Amino acid sequence: MKDFAALYRELDASTSSLAKQAALQRYLRAADPADAAWAVYFLAGGKPRQLVPTKLLRLLAQEAAGLPEWLFDESYEAVGDLAETIALLLPAPSETHELGLAAWVEQHLLPLRETAKAAPDELADRLRAQWRRLAAEERLVYFKLITGAFRVGVSKLQVTQALAAVGGIDAKRVAQRLMGYTHIGARPRAADYGTLIAPESDAEQVQKTSGQPYPFFLAHPFNQPLAQFDAALGPPSDWIVEWKWDGIRAQLVKRAGVSWLWSRGEELVTERFPELAALGEALPDGTVVDGEIAVWREGRVQPFAELQKRIGRKTLGAKLLREIPVVLLAYDLLEWEGRDLRALPQAERRALLDELVARLAHPLLLPSPMLEGADWADLARQREAARSMGVEGMMLKRRSAQYGVGRTKDVGVWWKWKIDPLSIDAVLVYAQRGHGRRASLYSDYTFAVWDGPPEQAERKLVPFAKAYSGLTDAEMARVDAVIRRTTIESFGPVKSVKPTLVFELGFEGIARSARHKSGIAVRFPRMLRWREDKPVQEADTLQTLAALLPS
Repeated sequence: MKDFAALYRELDASTSSLAKQAALQRYLRAADPADAAWAVYFLAGGKPRQLVPTKLLRLLAQEAAGLPEWLFDESYEAVGDLAETIALLLPAPSETHELGLAAWVEQHLLPLRETAKAAPDELADRLRAQWRRLAAEERLVYFKLITGAFRVGVSKLQVTQALAAVGGIDAKRVAQRLMGYTHIGARPRAADYGTLIAPESDAEQVQKTSGQPYPFFLAHPFNQPLAQFDAALGPPSDWIVEWKWDGIRAQLVKRAGVSWLWSRGEELVTERFPELAALGEALPDGTVVDGEIAVWREGRVQPFAELQKRIGRKTLGAKLLREIPVVLLAYDLLEWEGRDLRALPQAERRALLDELVARLAHPLLLPSPMLEGADWADLARQREAARSMGVEGMMLKRRSAQYGVGRTKDVGVWWKWKIDPLSIDAVLVYAQRGHGRRASLYSDYTFAVWDGPPEQAERKLVPFAKAYSGLTDAEMARVDAVIRRTTIESFGPVKSVKPTLVFELGFEGIARSARHKSGIAVRFPRMLRWREDKPVQEADTLQTLAALLPS
């Protein structure tokens, strides 16, 4: 645990990619394999299920530090991170330990969840006993893991590169071995870590007997003016053109008589979509299909908001499955009869996929339609229908492209040609401190629109969206200064501010929502620009927002 805490501190203190890479490699070379297995899990994005209610942690920390609630809240506001606040406020440790990361996680951390369920009265004593043994720097990591807020400035790619360097193998091979490694509920072992860095073998094909997916091939955004398409892309005949679906990217894997459904986030979602698991059973062994999970009704895709109704449910009853039916819109075939097809050209893989779909004739496996156009202008005209169809634009896949690893261009390329976002002018009404390098700034914002036109008396601002991206560092520093100057009230780390700032917000989709005060939810909101030219009174209204809803 001490070594992992030291690694965390080193990674957090540096902005240099080279320094971070060196620190990762030093740790992995020296660490016990069981500790390294868990370190890779956390650093690559793995998170165990919530272990302890944060409300209980706050109460115990207040008690241990001898602070009233208001002073704890002030400390939290100043620090901006709950785990760090608690770690700083607790009294010095009275005991020591020599346990490694694996032992600490498996013997102490993970059992907390069961204790919370089976013996909640014992939970407080267990927590106190644990943090008494931890040094200050270890406590930070400990509380980060407990609260599910563990993140440090390294990407999964950097972890992959470090593993490749330690094992002396190709990073693409490591990326493939890492697929599924961080799914929720995983319990990585020393042997799992050994597999990640093991020498390559000609006979290696883990996929033959496991449900491991392939690393997803990701698209690059394409934002060139239409007049430049021919120069940049060549003729449309060189490309497979499809709709960019607004669903959940997934791989359906069928091997050794068992089917698995993996999301792009490497979460195993087989149980969330039992009808697609049944589809998997109908596939022949040694098949991996890449596609999009989408709600399909009346012969067309439905808004993502419909899919969210299923994602958020803990139980899936027959009524819900009937009212929100899903399909897999297939657009690639990665494995067939146990053979890895990723090195084949895109056009060949698509032909094999179409043959499979036609032969299977399953109502839940639909081919993603390929679009035809005389030229790019023709395809641009077709693209104008995207929003009314509930899609995000078009995908452009070079016919000769292999299926790569991640967002690369070394073996081919996919482009995403998205439609322009919807936008609205909104007022900043709440602000919260950010994380990481922005922990000292108020950088997470809540925006509102008016509930009536300017001539309406007593109109109010109604919150409808949160956003934290789209501004430069310089702009964010200026906004932070305004927030501090115009604060009305504080609620822990959140401040309500005097309405003075207007921003143009962009978002990909919009839908009605009973869960939001405004009655409307938007998808992927971000700040497009700071409207310093627009007074608050001229910000948009709820009626303007509602007019953007699909008919």
